[in-house]
Amino acid sequence: MHPLESVLRVKGSGKFSKSELVGLLTFKLRIMSVGEAKEAISKWVEEGLLIEEGNLLRINLEALTQKEGEEDLFREMLSFVASQLGLDESEVLEELEKFSGRYGNLDRRLVLYLFGVEKGLDMSRFRERLEV
Repeated sequence: MHPLESVLRVKGSGKFSKSELVGLLTFKLRIMSVGEAKEAISKWVEEGLLIEEGNLLRINLEALTQKEGEEDLFREMLSFVASQLGLDESEVLEELEKFSGRYGNLDRRLVLYLFGVEKGLDMSRFRERLEV
């Protein structure tokens, strides 16, 4: 579950000040430090998950839903690759990090797909769901 979804469930609303959001992420939910929360908020604004409306932030539910769908696909692919290779997901993630150095800034889902193909796995079931 994305941290913003957790915030939405706790607060019951998708609008808050930046300091309120930091407080929810750090003190109420205890999922990150103050510094991490401030960094994450800036990142989420850049990604379009949060929209600035004056001095308030609003969760962009459409973008959040799309982001969660991307995460679900990555998790599904990760689980498939790990089971096919007989590895733990953490081991696959370690290997994937080394492997991704070849490809620069490609989307991590695409890098995982290429990793599976290179390992000789049939990744065709994921091909149509990847947005290239």
